[in-house]
Amino acid sequence: MYQQSTATPRELFGVLAAGAIVLLVVHTLGRFVYTPLLPYLIGDGQLTAPEGAAIATWNYFGYLVGAMLAIRWHRVGHIRVLLPVFLTIHVITTLFVTQTDNLTAISASRWLNGVANGVVFVQAPALILEWLVLRNRSSMSGLVYIGVGLGLLVSSGLVTGSAGWLEGAARWWPVALASIPLAIWGGLRLYRLEVPDQAPDNDGRVVTTTPLIDRASIPLFLSYGGAGLGYILPMTFLPLLAKLQLEPGHWLLDGTWLIVALFTIPAAWMWNKLGTKLGDIPALKLNFLIQLVGVLAAVLWPGAMGLMLCAALVGSTFLGTVLLTQRLGRALHPHQGPRLSAAMVALYGFTQMVGPWLTKQWLDAGGTLLSAFGIGVGALAFGLIFVFFVPRPEAWHARTIRTD
Repeated sequence: MYQQSTATPRELFGVLAAGAIVLLVVHTLGRFVYTPLLPYLIGDGQLTAPEGAAIATWNYFGYLVGAMLAIRWHRVGHIRVLLPVFLTIHVITTLFVTQTDNLTAISASRWLNGVANGVVFVQAPALILEWLVLRNRSSMSGLVYIGVGLGLLVSSGLVTGSAGWLEGAARWWPVALASIPLAIWGGLRLYRLEVPDQAPDNDGRVVTTTPLIDRASIPLFLSYGGAGLGYILPMTFLPLLAKLQLEPGHWLLDGTWLIVALFTIPAAWMWNKLGTKLGDIPALKLNFLIQLVGVLAAVLWPGAMGLMLCAALVGSTFLGTVLLTQRLGRALHPHQGPRLSAAMVALYGFTQMVGPWLTKQWLDAGGTLLSAFGIGVGALAFGLIFVFFVPRPEAWHARTIRTD
């Protein structure tokens, strides 16, 4: 039986910082940096808008594949091997896109980068959550996502700061160079974490076979799927929408992504705190509602006001959806750990892949990018409805005990 242990504030900070750095590398310098880059790449003539949407779809498809790989290889022993491998793949694929203008090569590289993103985004927080649970500090798990908020700000600075002196494929160089030292430090720190290969349950027994899908997790999965489709449209196309709606030189052409970044930085801390204070389910309902209003604002108020509201409200909520849902999932099925996290991210990744694909089909059929945001509104409404069907973990476990 693995005994619970304590952790010093310095140890807690070091582990959470390493997780935050790793997520910063793969999820913002890997994935979301493409959002502020896309208008520049289109302006340089390297891509068209439909081609840009197609590349985003390939990246999100890779993310889905990566999450599915994480379902298969979910044990701590697997994570120790795969984390450094896929951090290396992230660096290599990012360096590769600095060297080519070929659409097929870019798409293939972005797909593989998405695979790396999917694996690391599942495994790093899951490993840290298991480490925290063993030290009775699971309420701090959401703080690892602060790295995504900081990464959005870093990605915004890297793109806009180099916009005047780089062009085409070379625009990826700042991201590639920044990724190398961060990936090395974060990967090594997590590799050394002391976590048993399989965490025991409350009775000290190792549980190996239990249902992943049941009446408790199904509504949570459906809700999370709606969240993935709902948030991904503004997180992929908001700067491009600004370029289509605003006059040249307007501060929001780069400012929308900066607003997203600034509002995302405190989001993980805020929703972690709200979940602890209100309960994760009430906090998740509030989170969906605010996010829904944000995407709806871009549809109802085209122009600067709608863009700013969308950037602020989506930026301040999407990480909360992730951390609250992941924590709820583990509370409902504490024996599942990384496997449940991987399954959720796989579904999230699938719906995120569908978003850019639907947008491309809509644009090819003559629709507008603004009207495509309506897809996100419907998806978030769908997700909000299913949050009301998620049982409280304590009530679900009490019911199971009575049944037994």
